[in-house]
Amino acid sequence: MDALVMCGGRGTRLDTEVEKPLFRVDDVPMVDRVVGALEDSAVERIIAATSPKTPDTRAHLDVHCIETPGEGYVADLDAALADGRLSRPVLTVAADLPLLDGEIVDRVLAEHSDGSLTVLVPAALKRSLGVSDHTTFESEAREVAPTGVNVVGSVTDDDWLTRDRRVAVNVNTLADARVAEQWL
Repeated sequence: MDALVMCGGRGTRLDTEVEKPLFRVDDVPMVDRVVGALEDSAVERIIAATSPKTPDTRAHLDVHCIETPGEGYVADLDAALADGRLSRPVLTVAADLPLLDGEIVDRVLAEHSDGSLTVLVPAALKRSLGVSDHTTFESEAREVAPTGVNVVGSVTDDDWLTRDRRVAVNVNTLADARVAEQWL
């Protein structure tokens, strides 16, 4: 399966001058950590979705990049899939997951059976870790949060709920970055 690293957003909540994918957590750009995790997994090919908002990220990366409009996750994913260089299913990974490693990526791939897969964590886990939980919703009478890791297929949506902090810690704020550094 191919992997698409989503790194086209501005990252306004992070409140830093550097592009969000290049923000350093424990002195390593987050996107480098994500690409390294994918390289250490069973993923066959890594492609990055960049945008006009992330030109330095595009120049920095040593993987193939697809230029997207930078209008949000869904618009950028649609543009990347329309490019023709990716086929479904494709693993999508946000560039702001500095705790990601090859083992958890392989677990996600093993959980995927057919169609699409959304990886979720309990919102309470994010709160207990001390990281932001700006996007939560109810699923099976439980408050959950998306992780930024998904498999995008052609049919049916499945969810996988995990309590693994490697996918629970998205860096959206400076406080989130401090939490991530504690776990590295």
